[in-house]
Amino acid sequence: MKKSIRSTVVLVSICAVMAILLGLTNYFTAPIIKKNQEAAANEALLQVMPNGEGFEKMDISSFTLPKTVTEAYKEKNGGYVITLTTAGYDTGLTIMCGVNADGTVSGAVCLASKETLGKEKTYGESFVGKNAAGVEAVDTVSGATKTTTAYRNAIKDALNAAIILGGGSVDIRTPEEILADNLNTALPAGEGKFTKLFIVEVIEGIDAVYTADNGAGSVYVIGEEFIAVPTDTTSDNETVAAAQIILAASTSTDISLTDYENLPENLLSAKKTATGNYILETKGAGFGIMNDEKYIHSSGEYIRVRVSMTPEGKIIDTLTVYQAESENYGGACAKESFYGQFDGKTEETYQEIDAISGATLTTNGYLKAIENAFAAVKIFEGGNEQ
Repeated sequence: MKKSIRSTVVLVSICAVMAILLGLTNYFTAPIIKKNQEAAANEALLQVMPNGEGFEKMDISSFTLPKTVTEAYKEKNGGYVITLTTAGYDTGLTIMCGVNADGTVSGAVCLASKETLGKEKTYGESFVGKNAAGVEAVDTVSGATKTTTAYRNAIKDALNAAIILGGGSVDIRTPEEILADNLNTALPAGEGKFTKLFIVEVIEGIDAVYTADNGAGSVYVIGEEFIAVPTDTTSDNETVAAAQIILAASTSTDISLTDYENLPENLLSAKKTATGNYILETKGAGFGIMNDEKYIHSSGEYIRVRVSMTPEGKIIDTLTVYQAESENYGGACAKESFYGQFDGKTEETYQEIDAISGATLTTNGYLKAIENAFAAVKIFEGGNEQ
């Protein structure tokens, strides 16, 4: 019994001594480990801000920053190092960007990627010394358009984040978010859900009309002014009131495509309004290949476009009816900020639009669909019947 007690006391004593020794070891080594970790972190930060004199990690939870921002450090002299995660061909593209106190890029590097990096591995060097305008002008890398477009957009997000972290103000909303906010402010009863009215008549002074999905009314857009008109009421604004009358009286009839020769193969349907305007649905391939001037989408999916046009060949309105393009790239053809560019264009001017960044084939396919609409209207107006 005495031997057992003696063994227990010895074991407890050994454990106690070991605990003390471990505690002392941790006491002396913890600061060293922390210092080494900080040095390693600073080394990474110094890659994108070589002249940095010290970095402090920030709590970004109280800031409204671009969604790509995941981490931020403030540099002693007023600069910032921002870490961002975005998607190129795949998700998980992580970029670290340094922003000097004067708002220029001090450096940028790709920290992680699921993609095979070639020239774009050193793409960050292209942004050094650039401000927001300079970043926009940096070309994408041929053969890596998606990756480098995402990279460039991340750098722009970093510059905006630096402004916000420094106490400045910058609107980081997308055009779609700005539009949604304006519509909701104009007609709160619409509960934030609106659909753009496809306009088939020429209405002077009106840029767009949005109807509330719940039937609460409509919002007419004139420049930067958003005018709400509740259901079954007439607006006090003369321009809007005149537009209401025109839209309410509009009617259309189907056009038989078999009655005409040489119509574009990709013309899907056509109608004519009582006032002589045309409503056409046509298609063009986006992310595919061009073969003998005919666009063939590799997946068999085409972009479908609706166009309303005057008999003289001036576009009244445009809408993307369907698309199956790449998300965050060609899929932008479904955004009004893209297809709205065609409104008011003619056959001579319809190509004067901003292409979708990183989606040349989608843009070209869309232009082909618009081209088909112009060709069809000329045939309808020329009376080229069988």
